[in-house]
Amino acid sequence: MQLALFDLDNTLLAGDSDFQWGQFLIKKGLLNAEEHLAKNLRFYEDYKAGNLDIYAFLDFQLKPLSEHKRSELDALHREYMTQIIRPMITDQARALVEKHRTNGDLLMIITATNSFVTGPIAKEFGIDNLIGTTPEEINGEFTGKVTGTPSFQTGKITRLNEWLAERDQTLQSFETTWFYSDSHNDLPLMKLVGKAVAVDPDEKLKAYAEAAGWPVVSLR
Repeated sequence: MQLALFDLDNTLLAGDSDFQWGQFLIKKGLLNAEEHLAKNLRFYEDYKAGNLDIYAFLDFQLKPLSEHKRSELDALHREYMTQIIRPMITDQARALVEKHRTNGDLLMIITATNSFVTGPIAKEFGIDNLIGTTPEEINGEFTGKVTGTPSFQTGKITRLNEWLAERDQTLQSFETTWFYSDSHNDLPLMKLVGKAVAVDPDEKLKAYAEAAGWPVVSLR
């Protein structure tokens, strides 16, 4: 069996679900537009530059989850899926996932974006296995904090190895492992898999992929 790993934002999605969740909450009047957008843009630039302070970002990004009841958040997310996410899923992205599914591969989305935002998106793709940054919950409500290792940069390797260990597996358990990503932030994991594929990559990843002889593809 082969393992097919997919990054989510700007890879399977033609956009960033984390950034757009904030924008959606602004449009709903649930966040201060000027304050949130400025911070969100600053963090996004840090992410693209490769120097994001993931814990500072998570303190910022998870706080809105603690300010609303879970039932309210779930209702908001259903609207968000309809208005924002489904239009960001291209036919090419769906076809890629189906190609691996038809091949009998084990499918997983592995993303730095928190699992509240990304869980329903994984279900939209019919992918049961998701590694995302985990928001802390107490009695079913979000605290605004993170639990466990954020699945960002080398954290993706940590979280994937933990998941595999629970199944008594390693990456070497598979005939080969694919990883599709757009971001140079994912280079630590991309260098470990058998088949790394750069998808609509940023400039740093594109340059590395071309030098390494990795495929460079577009899903848009």
